[in-house]
Amino acid sequence: MAKQRIVVKIGSSSLTNKNGGLDLLKLKEHTAAIAALKKQHYEVILISSGAVSAGFYDLGYPSRPVTVSGKQAAAAVGQGLLVQAYNDAFKEYDMVAAQLLLTKDVFSNQLQYSNVYQTLTELLKRDVIPVINENDTVAIDELTFGDNDMLSALVSGLVHADFLIMLTDINGLYDKNPKTDPTANKYERLPMLTAEILQQTKHETGSKVGTGGMKSKLLAAKTALSLGVKVFVGTGSGKDKLIQIMEEHGDGTYIGEELSNSYRKQKQWIAFHSKVSGRLHVDQGASEAILHHGKSLLPAGIKWVEGDFEIGNVVDIVYNDHIIAKGQVNYSATELIQSKGEQSKVAMKQSASNRPEAVHRDRLVLSIEEAYNYE
Repeated sequence: MAKQRIVVKIGSSSLTNKNGGLDLLKLKEHTAAIAALKKQHYEVILISSGAVSAGFYDLGYPSRPVTVSGKQAAAAVGQGLLVQAYNDAFKEYDMVAAQLLLTKDVFSNQLQYSNVYQTLTELLKRDVIPVINENDTVAIDELTFGDNDMLSALVSGLVHADFLIMLTDINGLYDKNPKTDPTANKYERLPMLTAEILQQTKHETGSKVGTGGMKSKLLAAKTALSLGVKVFVGTGSGKDKLIQIMEEHGDGTYIGEELSNSYRKQKQWIAFHSKVSGRLHVDQGASEAILHHGKSLLPAGIKWVEGDFEIGNVVDIVYNDHIIAKGQVNYSATELIQSKGEQSKVAMKQSASNRPEAVHRDRLVLSIEEAYNYE
């Protein structure tokens, strides 16, 4: 039986003391819980915040910095301290940790994205615990995930994790803010995240030391579900907390049931990370073939072409001004303009790739909304 693969995300609020600095006792409790989980034959990937918290004291800041330059300087000092703390803690259990620092552009670059997957696969094969954090030292707004919640969801999908555990200082999701409204009701289990639930739980109840409140966790959970990964959002204490969560006894909210959608690595990159270079507007027949019958997009079904793209670029597929899918094209924009509406044998003569499909099904993904409806 294959090992279950678990991604554990630990936020700043679960790693820091009351002054916002790194709390080594909390860190050691987390590592003890991960070690216990691994001894139960789970594979574990750790997404950990805490670099800024670990570094700002040594820079002479009296409290956690609020400026971008201050945070980046603190992260530069703190990244080394944080991973050293994890290394020392895991060595007590004869376990090895490895650090990966990622920025959003790594995910948008198809080759780098594949390299991250290969690295993580090799580390897990060698029974090493990957410790992943956003590279706060060099990240700018355009290259950030926003918080480690979304990073944890994307990594979960990339490695085809069975479960994502998001540890925080709030014991799950509520229909109202539990800190201000005593009538708030906790969701113990959510088969899926509906628009109504997303609206109800839009309150921000996270800690001041973290960047991700409940809204970011919900968005991350929605992304993880769309990638076929179940999610737990909540809290816990002691070395057995992760085992308790996996045994369905966690203090939080379990999200997702019987998920069937699990994109392969290539389709994940197309769906969540690729840059869109144009649009293909299709007719009703092509739309139905894509949505209902799992077919490729053929040139005959294309009505008109938008954008200037080359073979291998990613484009949106549009029907009645609604994006139904996206995919990698086998034709350039110029070739498709010449061959749209044509039968495949005729269109192939216009394409350098000599492929009958404008977008092959293996390089095509439905939009998230359509995926929920049809897959």
